[in-house]
Amino acid sequence: METQIIIVLAIMAFTIYMLVSEKLRIDVTAIVTMLLLAWSGVLTSAEALSGFSSNAVIAMIAVMIMGQGIAKTGMMARFSKWLLANVGRDKNKVLGTMSLSVGSMSAVMSNIGAAAMFLPSVLDVSRRLRISASEFIMPIGFMAIIGGALTMVGSGHLILTNDLLEAADLEPYGLFAVTPVGLALMFSAILFFLLAGKYIFPKSNGEGLAKTEQEKVMEAFNLHRDIVFYRIPASSSLVSKTVESSGLWSDYDLNLLAVSHENHIDYAPWRETVLDAGQILALYEEGKGVERFAEDYGLEVVSDSPMFDVLKDTHESGFVEIIVPPRSEMAGKTLRQFAMRKRYGVEPIMLFSRGERVRGDFSDYELKPGDTFIIYGPYDHIKALDSTDPFVVATPVTAESKKPSKMLHAAGSFALAIGLALSGFSISISFLTGAMVMVLTRVLSIEEAYKSIEWKVVFLLVGLIPLGIAMQNSGTAEFLASGVMNLIEGSHLIVLLFAVAVLATGFSLVMSNVGAVVVLAPLIVSIGTMAGVDPRPLVLLAAVNAGNSFILPTHQVNALMMTAGGYKTSDYFKAGGGMTLVFLLVSVAFFYLIMM
Repeated sequence: METQIIIVLAIMAFTIYMLVSEKLRIDVTAIVTMLLLAWSGVLTSAEALSGFSSNAVIAMIAVMIMGQGIAKTGMMARFSKWLLANVGRDKNKVLGTMSLSVGSMSAVMSNIGAAAMFLPSVLDVSRRLRISASEFIMPIGFMAIIGGALTMVGSGHLILTNDLLEAADLEPYGLFAVTPVGLALMFSAILFFLLAGKYIFPKSNGEGLAKTEQEKVMEAFNLHRDIVFYRIPASSSLVSKTVESSGLWSDYDLNLLAVSHENHIDYAPWRETVLDAGQILALYEEGKGVERFAEDYGLEVVSDSPMFDVLKDTHESGFVEIIVPPRSEMAGKTLRQFAMRKRYGVEPIMLFSRGERVRGDFSDYELKPGDTFIIYGPYDHIKALDSTDPFVVATPVTAESKKPSKMLHAAGSFALAIGLALSGFSISISFLTGAMVMVLTRVLSIEEAYKSIEWKVVFLLVGLIPLGIAMQNSGTAEFLASGVMNLIEGSHLIVLLFAVAVLATGFSLVMSNVGAVVVLAPLIVSIGTMAGVDPRPLVLLAAVNAGNSFILPTHQVNALMMTAGGYKTSDYFKAGGGMTLVFLLVSVAFFYLIMM
């Protein structure tokens, strides 16, 4: 055995051990691996650092930026609402539907692109269901990888397979030749998620989740989110009255959160806003004043109003605590003089002064430094208030401001990236183009683009890519493959199939999927010919199992999902081990019974 092969095997064993044991952070382990390959002389400096210019790394950076852009427009949040409205709130149904969605999308676009596109929606759904995101993110990532096996253009290694077959004078496969096995794998994976998920995926439940800042405020001040809706009929005496003259605050102790104006919503309307027939009022009450108000003015109950979705969504609006700081321009003024509703579109619900609550209509109460308000409104309005001097927002607002007006720009940028990739451009160039279009169309700023990059994930890939290069250049991959093939030569067909699948799976964990297929295809063709077996399905089996990359977070999709889900390598070892076994059994059984 050559010295370089021994060195590469030792470094590979060290890397796998460190990734599994997590004695160092995974990105630190990857960088050490990269340096070991350079220090040992296995790779030149340029080869060891080649990960920084890798297509995979650039593509990863680009999809992180695009994923942030899509999340910023609220596009996938809409998908989340639709999903929960049509599928319900059962965790298994939601997981099954999302798995089918991301798997199907992955069949016609890059695995990493599909994962990045759905990640914001996964996070949003988990928040709405009060379920830890870790229970969704890993299976959705697995499905993005499996979905690449639905068509021959679903992943790079399957695209390359036909070129390798033609190079060996064998007939290439059609676009949907791999679809039956891809569907079998996808439905087997969903069944695996539903049956075994509670045992293998990181466990958490709604009760164990930390309370959100919104829940803390509501609990501390005994608040609720029961908003009632009333329409003003033409016959109502409320028509042509202003908000203040209606007696909402002074006579009924109510708060008007919003008023609809045809297709426009006026949040926390100013006291001089004139009310009109046909408008819908969104009212918040602490007592029973709302029934009396509705009866006095002859209002019509509206069971629900889609126009006020923002008010009903805890991720888009809520209660926050604000304080009048020393030297504030608010000190010595009243709400009427300052016109808080007119300036910021937020509704003051409560006022506390010197530790006591000010009851009734506090519009003309003279404010003092230290006075505290509880206000309600859309988070983007509250963030605008937070950026000014008169108040200090004491409740952290983590929700990001959405840019729904940029939704078409974001979708168009993503579609452009997919179109470029399908037309022959590299995934890295295609997705980087899409990311830059998002910046140029102001879906997000360049600073936001930089902040969206998870450098831990980037350096994990940068450090491990040279290991795959070293395995190919040093002959280590061919040495291992030849050794295994020599052992199973002359064995039963099922043994040959398992050997091919296991070898491709193992190689996919320590080198690129494409590299695994490049190394294995010529050897498999030779073994198949000598064994009197059609080598075409053997090569396709190897290509399919080159996507069986679940047991370590070395695949691009797993690397992307790892940080978002807060996973450890041991989580992938546990859950990915089961998924790897299911993948092997289903793929080998399918090829043995149907394709050979």
